[in-house]
Amino acid sequence: MSCRGRLRRNFNKEEEPKGSKMSTASSENSSEDVYSRSFWMPGNYQRTVKRTEDAFHACNDMVACFQERARLERQYAQQLSEWSNKWKPVVDSSPLYGSLLKAWQCFMSSADRLASLHASICRSLVLEDGDQVRTWQKDTFHKKLFGGFKESQDIESGFARAQKPWAKRLKKLDKARRAYHKVSRKEHVAREREAHAQGNPDVSLDKQKKIKEEREQVQQEAEKVRTRYEKILDEVNRYVPRYMEEMETIFDQSQDEERKRIVFLKQAFMSIHKHLDITNNESVRAVYSDLHNTLMGIDEQEDLRWWKNTYGPGMPTDWPHFQEWTPEKKTKKGKKEEVEKQATIERSVMIGGVRVRALYDYVGQETDELSFKAGEEFLKIEDEDDQGWCRGMKDGGWEGLYPANYVEVV
Repeated sequence: MSCRGRLRRNFNKEEEPKGSKMSTASSENSSEDVYSRSFWMPGNYQRTVKRTEDAFHACNDMVACFQERARLERQYAQQLSEWSNKWKPVVDSSPLYGSLLKAWQCFMSSADRLASLHASICRSLVLEDGDQVRTWQKDTFHKKLFGGFKESQDIESGFARAQKPWAKRLKKLDKARRAYHKVSRKEHVAREREAHAQGNPDVSLDKQKKIKEEREQVQQEAEKVRTRYEKILDEVNRYVPRYMEEMETIFDQSQDEERKRIVFLKQAFMSIHKHLDITNNESVRAVYSDLHNTLMGIDEQEDLRWWKNTYGPGMPTDWPHFQEWTPEKKTKKGKKEEVEKQATIERSVMIGGVRVRALYDYVGQETDELSFKAGEEFLKIEDEDDQGWCRGMKDGGWEGLYPANYVEVV
């Protein structure tokens, strides 16, 4: 049923006579409640007007909501960093070695990378999404000096202008309806009185005639009032199309503003989703891909071989052998500085030797041995001796012996 049809039905139903059954009256009361809440009734446009202010407050709640989510992201990032920093020393000094140690250490480095990622999510929610909503809110909602918003006032003024003549007609119609109902009740009482007097021996004929005349007079009055009521109702119904057109014009303007709000907020939600959706984040994929590859790189054979060469039978050993006694050469005190200087020159020449890369971790067992991690590069300054040891020097100037089979030439 069209809006105009509903309006007509609402007005025409007032003509129905009273005296119907209770269930019908209850149903009519329910219908009247529905019609009284209708958009077309005076003042009911306020729900549409209030929508602008509600949208403004919803933006405030939206910003506050995701600022709190940003704090959660920041706290999670801090907790990840604290967890990683707490366990790094424990992991680095653990009895694990080789690829197992690297795998455990990779969990720590992955936590650091994830902490950085969640910190960036926090910044995006606050600096991008929050500021975007605030800026749009400022540009879209213009506050009035004494409260409210210009957009709400414009819509409300438009509705009020369109509804003013309609409200006057409804008021006039309601006055005619009440007058008609009043005279109808009066006519109903006169008919009952006449019916009661007829055939009643206690009521004289003159009295009956007078009662009949009163009933006829009230009936004539009721017909006049009804005619006036129907005339006003017809005027109201003829005004309905114009009223509906004017109200719908203002309503469409409100709908257009609301459409823009919905479109923007959808984009804002999509932006928030993009920042929070780490399932499609390439950085997160890289973190867990690297971690997975490191875990898959755990090689028991390589670890066992490292242990054998570092702490087991593969370690270089100075097996017992006959050593000739040689007398110590005595140097004059005056020549000591010259000898030391010559040794320094010879050593500096050797520094320009061969650069090598460690294949395995090695922890020096003696004070004159060099310690290093797998992958570390340094200089070999002396060739391998007959027991499989070389002398090397790190970039910091630290020198020491190391197993020759633990490195490769770069």
